[in-house]
Amino acid sequence: MKKVLMFHFAGCPYCAAAERWISEVKNEHPELANLEIERIDEHRDPETADRYDYWFVPTFYVDGKKVHEGACTKKAVEQVLLSALA
Repeated sequence: MKKVLMFHFAGCPYCAAAERWISEVKNEHPELANLEIERIDEHRDPETADRYDYWFVPTFYVDGKKVHEGACTKKAVEQVLLSALA
């Protein structure tokens, strides 16, 4: 599986929705059960966040490539997670 990186921050409603959808998608796709997502809180780790090119959270990178930025849908989260399998 490819590495998945998620930028977020506490209190972000879009990030909270993405987290719910991550759980739902992983439950619906057994092949994603072992997928690990490295989460970086941009407020707690600004040095790491500043090394990446994005403006909005949640932002997802898969294998070092930005695949989604900003408010998302469950379908978008599903596409992000499934792209880590390819």
